Amino acid sequence: MKLILTQEVAGLGHPGDVVTVKDGFGRNFLIPRGKAIAWSLGGEKQITSIRRARKAREIRDVEHAREIKSSLEGAGITVGAKVGSAGRLFGSVTEKDIALAVKAATGIELDRHRIKTNGHIKSLGRHVVKISLASNVSANVAVEVVPA
Repeated sequence: MKLILTQEVAGLGHPGDVVTVKDGFGRNFLIPRGKAIAWSLGGEKQITSIRRARKAREIRDVEHAREIKSSLEGAGITVGAKVGSAGRLFGSVTEKDIALAVKAATGIELDRHRIKTNGHIKSLGRHVVKISLASNVSANVAVEVVPA
């Protein structure tokens, strides 16, 4: 089965890649989870738009990754979350919330899949998250969770 990846899939490819997988893997895993769409001739336009978006978010090289690392580690990232009367969060702070807060604080647009947390963030206070920027460059960023 030929598919166009819409998200990065470990061991398979990046967004915009055309891959051939077994029918069951494509039908039962990739397509229902929105990680891929069926390949067609009309899908070539989607491939170019996916690749253009990926290129805008892409980190150019290791030096660029180190520059981003230094700006991320020096920035104060604050995430606002809904809090109950006892000081507990409603839900949790997700990688998507952190990516939006990083963009608001620094202007750097990150893919949420590059952000790794130690479990779910379900409490107020300071938390450290790891952001993978390149194969051997990662930043440890302090995220402050405050009541919204």
